[in-house]
Amino acid sequence: MRQLRFGLFENAQANDSGTATWRYPENKRHLFDTLAYWQEIARICEDAHFDFLFLADAWGWADVNGERPDICSVEGLDLPRLDPAIVAAALIPTTERLGLVITGSTLLEQPYAFARRMATLDHLSGGRIGWNVVTTGTAETAVEAFGVPMVAHDERYRMADDFMELVYKLFEGAWEPDALERDKLGRYADPDKVHRIEHDGPYFRSRGYGNTSYSPQGTPVLFQAGSSPAGKAFGGKHGEAIFLGGGSVEKLAEHVRSIRAEAVAAGRRPDAVKLMSAFACVVAPTREEAQAKYDAILSSQSPDVAVASYAWFTGLDLSSYAPDTPMTDLSTELSQTQIARFAGQTVGDVLKDWHAHGVGVIPFVGSAEEVADHLCALAEGADLDGFLLTPQVQPGSTRDFVELVLPILRERGVAPTGYSATTLRERLLGQDESTLPADHPGASARAGAAAAVA
Repeated sequence: MRQLRFGLFENAQANDSGTATWRYPENKRHLFDTLAYWQEIARICEDAHFDFLFLADAWGWADVNGERPDICSVEGLDLPRLDPAIVAAALIPTTERLGLVITGSTLLEQPYAFARRMATLDHLSGGRIGWNVVTTGTAETAVEAFGVPMVAHDERYRMADDFMELVYKLFEGAWEPDALERDKLGRYADPDKVHRIEHDGPYFRSRGYGNTSYSPQGTPVLFQAGSSPAGKAFGGKHGEAIFLGGGSVEKLAEHVRSIRAEAVAAGRRPDAVKLMSAFACVVAPTREEAQAKYDAILSSQSPDVAVASYAWFTGLDLSSYAPDTPMTDLSTELSQTQIARFAGQTVGDVLKDWHAHGVGVIPFVGSAEEVADHLCALAEGADLDGFLLTPQVQPGSTRDFVELVLPILRERGVAPTGYSATTLRERLLGQDESTLPADHPGASARAGAAAAVA
């Protein structure tokens, strides 16, 4: 079995994945707005040689019948939160090799400003930045806050394609990698290697010069998740690391095959995309101890959170439907993933399930050996490249995995014992160059391609 890659999923808010477990005595997530919290999390990740710390984000909030339920404020469900780009910037000087992945929306960001922000982070980190490309599943309340029109689900992916085409021109085509000379007796930059970019797309326009020179990776490593047909096609075309939402070996294997097929359809190699499954666990020396720990975590959360939380992700108020209503009767223009995952279940089933783990995966509860066995079986059976650890509480869940499970995986030769490369792309994708490979669509925007520059 191949050596697996690992990342840690985090949110810059008091709770994670639509659950509200901040009251659990050992959970420090209520301190998310302190630098010390993030330094501790980053230190654990880097000491464990995780490939990256992944900072999820959202711009909307729970809305039920036009109002944000009081339970959201009482439990810190969706607000307040921090800007992940600034959290990542604060962690650059306190880390050396850890990748820092931030979420950015193609619906709400402006491409020109966003490209500068990402290139800046990539420069300052020495090539350790990744971008989780989202079209904003919690879009309904977010667009109200931004004062922009709502865009339907599939159209958001067409909009995202246009966004990507523009930022590729800014990342790859505006400045050549060796444009800067910094020669005090000569010139600072070679004008022949600084190019005007032109873009007149259906959603975005830009004409001018890139605000930031070519960064160590050029384009940040591109992460994506999405299980709808439009999301899979987008991921196969643009993504370099795709996150899957967990599930059985059979379900994961089918998702892996479909994403690799989309990559081939887009003119890329099937192994150009690294497939990483979300994975949650509650681990202890024995299964009984692990189950007791998980029960205690769940008991810290109010069941009233579930209705508001599900509405946050989907815009649907499940309390307005009879418990026996099939989920297939419902529809939304927001996160269709959170409808599709419950096919065959009822509204009552979903509310019970959502209380336990929200938008996250069902935790595997067991001893360290059992967790390691389960991970290896998933990876081998589904052809996975790695896992995104989604902790129940912090920093306890991450420490438990690092201290109890990771040593077993290292003994089996499937977990790294150190950092193999400097940049995130080289390490995560296992390639010799820090920039996009030639078969990636972004590479066509490099200087010299007539469509990219003038």
